This record gives sequence, C-alpha cells and structure tokens, in this order.
Amino acid sequence: MSHISYNKQWQDAQIAMVDMLAIETPEQPRPPETDTNAAFQLVATMFVKYVQIFRKLEQCYDQIVHPQKRRLIRTVLDGCMGRVLELKHEMISMDFSEYHYFDDILADLKLTPNDLEIPIPNYFVLERAQAIEKRERLLGQILARMTLDNENQETSGIMTMDDAIRIIQSHERARQGRLRAKQIGELRLNDQRARQRANMGESKMDKIIAATIIQKYYRRYVVQREVKKFREEEYMFLGMAMPTFHKDPLKRLLADVRAHEDERRKRQEKHEITYQQALIATREKIKQTEGPDMKERLQEQIRQWFIECRNVSQKFPDFPDEDDGGSNKIFEKKTVEELQEELDAKLESKGGKGGKGDKKGKKGKKGKKEKKGKKGKKGKKKKKGDDEEGWTLPESQFVTEMIKPSTQTYQSFWETRDEAHNFEQNHDNEIVKEEKRTEVVEEIRIEVDALMREELKNLKAVSNET
Repeated sequence: MSHISYNKQWQDAQIAMVDMLAIETPEQPRPPETDTNAAFQLVATMFVKYVQIFRKLEQCYDQIVHPQKRRLIRTVLDGCMGRVLELKHEMISMDFSEYHYFDDILADLKLTPNDLEIPIPNYFVLERAQAIEKRERLLGQILARMTLDNENQETSGIMTMDDAIRIIQSHERARQGRLRAKQIGELRLNDQRARQRANMGESKMDKIIAATIIQKYYRRYVVQREVKKFREEEYMFLGMAMPTFHKDPLKRLLADVRAHEDERRKRQEKHEITYQQALIATREKIKQTEGPDMKERLQEQIRQWFIECRNVSQKFPDFPDEDDGGSNKIFEKKTVEELQEELDAKLESKGGKGGKGDKKGKKGKKGKKEKKGKKGKKGKKKKKGDDEEGWTLPESQFVTEMIKPSTQTYQSFWETRDEAHNFEQNHDNEIVKEEKRTEVVEEIRIEVDALMREELKNLKAVSNET
C-alpha cells in the first residue's frame, strides 16, 4: 500500500471514531435503558466497532512514515485500546460471563468472525526490541549459571565406565535380537509367497529383465522432463512465451508484502531521526533569531503594566508569584482596574479586616450549608430514581482525555491539509516551529520575570525614598 492508501484508511478510522463519539457523548442526555438485553446489545455493538477502528489504526501506526501523524495516531490508538478493555469489563459485569456471542451483530455489520480478532500491535515488540533482547540475554546468563550449579551438585552421582559399558552391551544385544527376529519373519513370509505362486502356476520374472523395464521407463521420463524444460527456456528466450512465476503465487505475494512493510519501517526510523534533529535545530534557531526580540517585547509590556498600575493606584503593584503564573497572570484578558481590584483584595485578606467581611463570611457559610443540604437531598432522590430507572452508559476518561481531543485535532488540522508537495511524507516544519516557539517563549518568560521582579523591587525602593 502507498502513502495515500494508509492516509485514506486513517481517514476512514477517524470517521468511524466520530460516529462512536456521537454515541459516547450525545448532545442531549440519553434516557436510562430499562431493557437489559438492549443495553447489552448497545455495549456489544460499540465493542465490535471499536475493535474495527483499533485494527485500522494499528495498521496505520505501523506503516505510516510521517512522524507527526504517527504521534497523533498513537494517542487515539491507546485510547481506543483502553476503551475496548472498558467495554469488555462492562459486558462481563452485565452478562456475568467472559465469553460472548456476536452472531447477530456480525450479520448486521456484514463482518466475519475473523474481523473480531484483536491482533497484538507490532509496536509492542518493535519499539521494545532492545529491552526484550537485554532481558533474553539476562535470562540466558541465569539459566547458564543454574545449569553449572546443577552439574556441580550431580558430580557425586556420575556413572562409572564399567556400568556404562554393561548398559550399552545389553541394549546392543537387544537390538541385534530384534533385528534377527525381523529378518527371520521376512524370510518366512517370502517362502510362503513363493509357495503360493508355485501352487498357482505363476511364472517368475527374472530380476534383470524387471530392472531393465524400470530403467527404460525412468529414462524416458527424465528425457521428457529435460526436453520440456529446454523448450520452455527457448520460447522465453525468443519472446514466444511469458516467464514462469513462482510455484506458489500466494507465498510470493506475502513475501513481497512483508518486504514492503519492512522497507516502510526502515523509512520510519530515518524520518524519526530527521524529526528529532529538526526539533533541536529549530529550537536553537528560534532562540537565537527571535529570542532577543521576544525578551525585549515582554519587558516593555511588563514595564507598561507597571506604569499603568502606578497611574491608577499611585503605587507600584505586586508582581505575581511563579506559582500563580508569573507574567502570564498579568496578560490575561483583564483591564488595569480589574487587576488592581484583585491586588487590593489580596492586601485586605492579608490584613485580616473584620466587620462586614466576617458577616459576609458567616452568611456565605450559612448559604453554603443550606445549598449543600438541598443538594444532598436532591442527590439522594436522584440516586434512588436512577436505581429504579435502569442502566446508563458510564463515562470514560479514555474518551474525554485522549480520543476526543485527538479527533478534534485531526478534524481541525490534518483532515483538510493539502500534502501534494510532501511526497516523501517528511515532518512539517511549520508545526515544529510553532511547538518550539511556545517552548522558547515560556523559557524566556521565566528569565524576564526574574529580571522584572528585581526591577520592580528597585522602583519601589526609589519611590519610597522620594
């Protein structure tokens, strides 16, 4: 298969995943299912469809050579495997059995039992080849050490030379006796057959004549085979016949497919090495070319914030701590007045003002208790109603944290991306630049925050002196 074929298979898997997400996270809550058989059919159908998606994604991850696509496929693939396990446990808890029958589902989906087989992903072995090899070497060393210890322990019970010769002699006498008995039985059988032929009046054929007849037929067969082979070679040389293919076309086809898959895996490794080198080189390039401008721009923005806060409150603000986000806290979508109110609220809370604040706190606590009590009662009633109503599909972290975000990323970026120019399926430099630019900005922000804290400290000291 080509790059286009695997991309099309990935697209089909993502379309099927979107259909499954519509079932997993509907726009309106699904009413609880009171029929146990219908609930089991829903879970079993989801299980079969997830298995089909898993098979497609596993093959795509194994054969697609684009490093950035493979990372997104890996996330969806891991989430799909986790969801398959969850649905399996759900079916076991509903059916109280580890063995289930999907005959009607397979008939509806036009599938065969082979489509339900869950293959072991190739990356389980390929990506852990070094660890597996190291473990095998360790096990070999342990077994070799154990055999040496056993040999040292059994040295006291070694057989002597005389005992070994006696056992060999007894076995040899038994073998000769069995051979002699067999020869005597064959002689008796031959004599009996000769007497029967003599009684029936059959004529005996001479051994030389019989051997001559056998040789004649065999030589004719050999000559015919050689002539046929020579004729076919001559026809192919003259262009009068097509060249002969492998005796078993299926084996030849499978060998070609395996060779093609191995070649794509080697190309994966080359593209991965190139991608890792590009990550390092792009990061250093962005830091050298864009880093100074980023640093200067960020410092100017923070200084402007100092001035605006000073103009509003007649004093310099407190710089947010790194745990609160540092300068990221400053550049949230808030006005200067809102930021100043937050700072004043923090100062008041540190000052421990009483009075109205305490009353509000008491009222707040009281309100919370009342709301909490009401919610608790409602929650109990709802739980009781759920038990009476029936079964609902439980939420899955694999769906919300892995499958859904990755599917949205695919729909927003890779689904509509034109890769006609990327015939070799190399990594996308624009994506690398965006990722590394974000990392460089965060690194520079931490450095600038440290500098601006010192500058703010000096500004406060100067303003106090004046």
